[in-house]
Amino acid sequence: MAAITFDHATLVYPGATRPSVDALDLEITDGEFLVLVGPSGCGKSTSLRMLAGLEEVTDGAIRVGDRDVTHLPPKDRDIAMVFQNYALYPHMTVAENMGFALKIAGVSKEERSTRVKEAARILDLEPYLDRKPKALSGGQRQRVAMGRAIVRQPQVFLMDEPLSNLDAKLRVQTRTEIAALQRRLGVTTVYVTHDQVEAMTMGDRVAVLSEGVLQQVDTPRNLYDNPANVFVAGFIGSPAMNIVPVSLTEGGAQVAGHTVPLPREALSAIAREGGATATLGFRPESVEFVAAGQGIPVEVLIVEELGSDAFAYGRLAAGEAGGEDRQLVLRADPRRPPMKGEIVHVAIRPGEAHLFSAETGLRVTQTPG
Repeated sequence: MAAITFDHATLVYPGATRPSVDALDLEITDGEFLVLVGPSGCGKSTSLRMLAGLEEVTDGAIRVGDRDVTHLPPKDRDIAMVFQNYALYPHMTVAENMGFALKIAGVSKEERSTRVKEAARILDLEPYLDRKPKALSGGQRQRVAMGRAIVRQPQVFLMDEPLSNLDAKLRVQTRTEIAALQRRLGVTTVYVTHDQVEAMTMGDRVAVLSEGVLQQVDTPRNLYDNPANVFVAGFIGSPAMNIVPVSLTEGGAQVAGHTVPLPREALSAIAREGGATATLGFRPESVEFVAAGQGIPVEVLIVEELGSDAFAYGRLAAGEAGGEDRQLVLRADPRRPPMKGEIVHVAIRPGEAHLFSAETGLRVTQTPG
């Protein structure tokens, strides 16, 4: 096992106008499960491939433990990778697929058999060792791909969207299995996904990327409670945080004719930038439904009833919100949700509003806790 360091690691493809990964600085501790997450094209898979040696680093360095692996070939990095498409050999049995890399490495037949059987036991694949991949379900094939990585006993596991080919129910089940397996094995793992729910439920820490730049790396809880900027605030959370451009007064933020109280130090920070506008953020669960005239008016467009939860998707009146309708998501009482077309009024709970600079996008308020 080993720690991983990205030291200003940069990759610029020939002919590109900007880096695909831009000066990535990231420390991953020994035995940690770190998730790289972000929208398509943000550089998360490229960062993983740089670590694997499948993409050449243009500038900076990558270290695994005490070794600088920046320019080492993939086979010398002591890393095992699990791909999105499983990449199993169709003419080989499960056991042969799992032991193939060991065979190429010259490991004895007895040692190969021992390692394959141990990995199969861990992954509940013992009944399938003599089957070909075509006789397996998607979830079983994914476990075989995991087994192929486990038998190599590498210092680092790399996983590139390994669950994206599975159906929704199986994804939830398999992500739990992978997280539990990683904790049992204790192998440093870097996991790439575009699904922020997957990231939040699996990672010890989560690194959020956008356009090749690391936006924030933190525990799932801190990312949710204390997003560093507007991008992280809008990306992390399901449903996403409500983001509304606002004008500021001495008392707080003006939203559709209603004043949302804000801390004086936050308002002063925006004033020091010379701005009278900012961006207000609040989570769907951070609102209370209040009487007319006591909160922000929202026209309900649709209601999602999920049994234990209900979410009202509504529209904020134009005017204060930058001259356009603003979509909001509100968590409602699942037993008494609002009706479609209804005008409801909501107040943001004290201490649960986030204020971001309109100029830099950085957060200037901090949620307590």
